[in-house]
Amino acid sequence: MSPPTPVRPRRVLMVVTTLDVGGAEKHLLLLTQGLFERGVHVDVAYLKGNGTLVSAFERLGARVTKIAFEGNGQLFGAIRGLAAAIRAGHYDVVHTHLLKADVLGAAACALARHACLVASKHNEEQVLKKASVGFVHGFVSRRARRVIALSDYVLEFVATAGRCPRDRLRRVYYGLDPQRFEHGDADAVRRELGLSATTHVALCAARFHPQKDHATLFRAARRLRDAGLDFRLLLAGDDPFYGLRPGFERLARELGVADRILFLGVRHDIPNLLAAADLFVLPSLYEGLGLVFLEAMSASRPVISTAATAIPEVVAHDETGLLVPVGDDEALAAAWLRLARSSELRARFGAAGRQRVERSFLLPRMVDETLAVYGEAMSKPR
Repeated sequence: MSPPTPVRPRRVLMVVTTLDVGGAEKHLLLLTQGLFERGVHVDVAYLKGNGTLVSAFERLGARVTKIAFEGNGQLFGAIRGLAAAIRAGHYDVVHTHLLKADVLGAAACALARHACLVASKHNEEQVLKKASVGFVHGFVSRRARRVIALSDYVLEFVATAGRCPRDRLRRVYYGLDPQRFEHGDADAVRRELGLSATTHVALCAARFHPQKDHATLFRAARRLRDAGLDFRLLLAGDDPFYGLRPGFERLARELGVADRILFLGVRHDIPNLLAAADLFVLPSLYEGLGLVFLEAMSASRPVISTAATAIPEVVAHDETGLLVPVGDDEALAAAWLRLARSSELRARFGAAGRQRVERSFLLPRMVDETLAVYGEAMSKPR
């Protein structure tokens, strides 16, 4: 007897806090693309922000709706609006992403009497460490039939701090298409930015947020300047919510490295920037996984980061990159100089990183595992 055909959804509603450029949002775009390729229709609802990625989702075929939720005064209206969208769309699965969307989606599903809810946890949400918030989150997470964590570290964090039932948790690593990063135009970027062929270039792609620890990165850059290295640090990313970029621009001036650090803002040519870079560096305090690390590894670029939270699940120390203690600008500068001064080491780490992506972090595997979670959620009662 042949095995039963797995249960698969026809229509999925993704609910996400923002559609601005970030790791969770870029992951959602890739997942949406993969689901459409498997014949699953996806619509998207988001709650706040500028909607930078709306057109990218619409090009895939998704209908995108903003359910305004900028503050608690809009809470009940947002729940009602999202519940109406759930009822009207006849979705097999509602899949929420990021904490505000998780809470709002659970409430809206309850109001719409929609049982098949899946939630994704993309980060180590610091607020869950508060006992009261963790308790509420534990209650909300019981509305979801399955909860996806993007790393083993986040799974354990959500189970403990977030009080999520372990039997509902599933780990699904991010996946991507590494071929997108094979043919970046390095010469175009170096011409645009006036960089010589001999200048060492490092790329950091991240929003301005305390989590990303740009301050330690800038202090490490000062050490590289003092060591006499001819380098430029490219910063791709901005800050739609916190207004922190001017403070970091001021810090670069105070440290005497403003001429070495280029603030590029939001960029949509990350493959080109990676092609122009000799390495990727991001000294995060914590990461749920770090899609940007996978992008850098796909482009065969070595990674420098911290030995924190889930980062070692992606970046293998002394194999695909170098990991240093959190907040240690001296160790960060030493790792950076080590790679800057050895093209052989950069090539070796870069090749190993690409192989690691191809082995463990491809997009089809992520889509397959997500569909399997949907099938569990659709087949089994809570």
